[in-house]
Amino acid sequence: MMAFNRLSPATQGILLMLLTIFMFSIMDALAKGLAARYDTFQVVWARYSSQTLVAVIILLPRLKTVAKTRYFGLQLIRSAFLFIATMCFFFGIVLVGLAQSSAIMSINPMLITIGAFLILGEPLGLRRALGVSLGLLGALIVIRPGTDVFTPAALLPVVSAVCYAGYSLSTRFLGREESVWTSFLYTAAIGTVVASLIVPWFWTTPTLTDAALMLLLGAVGGMGQLSLIKALSVAEAGAIAPFAYIGPLLAAVWGVLFFNEIPDIWVWFGAVVIVGSGIYVWQREYRLAKSGG
Repeated sequence: MMAFNRLSPATQGILLMLLTIFMFSIMDALAKGLAARYDTFQVVWARYSSQTLVAVIILLPRLKTVAKTRYFGLQLIRSAFLFIATMCFFFGIVLVGLAQSSAIMSINPMLITIGAFLILGEPLGLRRALGVSLGLLGALIVIRPGTDVFTPAALLPVVSAVCYAGYSLSTRFLGREESVWTSFLYTAAIGTVVASLIVPWFWTTPTLTDAALMLLLGAVGGMGQLSLIKALSVAEAGAIAPFAYIGPLLAAVWGVLFFNEIPDIWVWFGAVVIVGSGIYVWQREYRLAKSGG
């Protein structure tokens, strides 16, 4: 931890973002597996309720302090953004596929970077914009517009990407003002309340094994969300956004390992472009931090 704290804020944010994407990719794979046996609304409920349980257990000694917020309205809005993003994406991976949905979803780094420039006043230099554009190009190579990926159901991950960008930008703002744990708690609790109002109409009693997987789903998602909140509190949103392009690559790997979804050569070619864009942005941010620029 001491070594991590000595890293520049940009490097810390990048490493935390990579952890975020890895955890979210595992969550998405678990969600796809569970959605084959349970209604997607129930899977969304499991994601939020189990995360809330974990949050309460961790924060119980200081729950009253953490629950205090000066920005309840904004906490409500950002939680709504994430809830809609989660619901649309979970339905997307069921109807469109894991790798394809992740690729479509990867337009959100571009949205975050542009939004950070327009709304938060963060710098948008030529090289950062180029890194984002290259990552988007890699995603387009994966999904290849004009193919069967673009069905009406493909709009679900598009909506998810827009809402996730809104969530990330509001989280970045709150990261300057409130505790990471406060944002973590409100996102979990508000999502649980909304999902609990919906799930009774779609409920199927899970087996013990699936109940454990549902608990794991929320725990992994919560860890990813916590690392994302922390990343956005230490680094500019535009600097770490391009690393979300690693998501489609991980989704393709889990698709091969667990769902027999075999990507073609274009997926792997696009993945190389995606990873290259992330490395390019990281090197730029590292050089700027080292030079004090």
